[in-house]
Amino acid sequence: MGGLREISAPFVVPGPSGVAVRDRLKRLSVVDERALRLVGDHLGSLAARDLKARCEAGLEHDSDQWAERKRLLTAESSSRWAGSLTKATHDQWGLARRAQLAHVRGLEAGVRSIAHRLSLPVGAKGSKRAPGGYRSRQEWFAKSRRLRVLEYRLRSARGDWRAGVVRGGKRLLNSRHHLDAAGLTEEQWRERWRAARRFLSADGESGKRFGNETIRVAPDGEVSIKLPVPLAYLANASHGRYVLTARVAFAHRDEQWRDHVTANRAVAYRIHEDTARGRWYLTASWTRSVATVLPLTAARSYGLIGVDMNADHLAAWRLDAHGNPVGAPRTFAYDLSGTAFHRDAQVRHALIRLVHWAERHGLAIAVEDLDFSAEPTREKHGRQKRFRRLISGMPTSRLRARLVGMAADHGIPLIAVDPAYTSRWGAQHWQKPLTSTHRTPTRHHAASVAIGRRALGHPIRRRTAPPRHHQSDDGGHRTVQAGPGTPGRAEPRPRVPGPRIRSVRAGRGAKAGDQRAQHRSGHTAEHETWQQDFLPLSLQERSD
Repeated sequence: MGGLREISAPFVVPGPSGVAVRDRLKRLSVVDERALRLVGDHLGSLAARDLKARCEAGLEHDSDQWAERKRLLTAESSSRWAGSLTKATHDQWGLARRAQLAHVRGLEAGVRSIAHRLSLPVGAKGSKRAPGGYRSRQEWFAKSRRLRVLEYRLRSARGDWRAGVVRGGKRLLNSRHHLDAAGLTEEQWRERWRAARRFLSADGESGKRFGNETIRVAPDGEVSIKLPVPLAYLANASHGRYVLTARVAFAHRDEQWRDHVTANRAVAYRIHEDTARGRWYLTASWTRSVATVLPLTAARSYGLIGVDMNADHLAAWRLDAHGNPVGAPRTFAYDLSGTAFHRDAQVRHALIRLVHWAERHGLAIAVEDLDFSAEPTREKHGRQKRFRRLISGMPTSRLRARLVGMAADHGIPLIAVDPAYTSRWGAQHWQKPLTSTHRTPTRHHAASVAIGRRALGHPIRRRTAPPRHHQSDDGGHRTVQAGPGTPGRAEPRPRVPGPRIRSVRAGRGAKAGDQRAQHRSGHTAEHETWQQDFLPLSLQERSD
């Protein structure tokens, strides 16, 4: 037990802080699309310029420089557009810096791992804490070449870290060099590049009409945009605004959105073009009201559903408040092949079935607090290619984000537990006892039981059965869940109707219910009386 790491305590996951809904801008005219592209291109160029200024400031950036950046942008747009631009570029800079730092640390971990294994003799055995040497000279040579490649990538990543960030996507940039593989022409790629660099986002303002003065959406669905100063000639409404011919009608959370805009609460909007489909979309987002997190004791008072996340399915089992599995295990499968939309739909379909099951029985859901961001380098697991492929294929962040939102919408508490040893101990202590002639649980179902028991505060490991001799006297009870202080744990079993033995019906004996009447010395049996003679048999024969 000394080699096991400390297990973190379970906790109730707080709900999401924001909500986002999207609707398509249908029946846009050619003039509308031209106006949206002109506004997006103009603001996109301002965003690129502001991002350059933010990168030059680096870590020395302060509030005075922020105000100066906003003042320069206001002259070419408006005060509200400038506020949205500066905030968006600042957030983009921070996100890119965090991503660059994570990439650098991943490369450093890979370099350290390979350098350590190269320093060991070929065939040296490793330990649980550190890997050993490589198995052959051929593998040692191949890894030495890979070490040089990783060192070169690390130097380039550190250079990018010092240089700053660039607007645009790396995937979209790489497709420019492989147009045939991407199935695009140069003009099609150029349209996607321009669409990705446009800026048509406005932050919400509490207390303003309909929650936003820059991109305003009325309760009847009318969309109007405050034009920048250089494009004021495009206005078709008063106060320099452009009204689109399209109308917005959110199919999801429409009532919540109307409550916000009617009460003039802040709602942020974003307009973007999908060049592959030739469509325009509008996304509305707002913050959720802070909900009270249910205490852990109350969340698990009626039991819960333990869920084990895997690369292609969710394994779940219902547990009562005492940690005992109830009913049959459930499997919610999903297929992560195909497009991103198909994968996301598969994940949502599996999660909504799980949420409906928990809502039907009024139970909480227990999941592992998985995080594969620590040391994501492939060198951590060595030659275990299948295991590396399994980990990389698990949609951990997507499942976690989706499950948190869906559980919060349905009022289901979500409990996160430490994932340490759940699969190993679940298979060791629960897979075989739960197997029967009509049910064969998998290793993942046993892990879901372990997850649920940890969330309930019970130990995962089952009690070891006492030896065969004197099980009731010396060894104590067999594997039971009742604690020492549980009332009635040592009382006689209740009478069960029906015959238990051939001679006497259940509960009808002379000493039925007496725990002492188990053929012990000094106590009578159930059907006949006997008493031990005072003299041994040998002495009785002599006396006869």
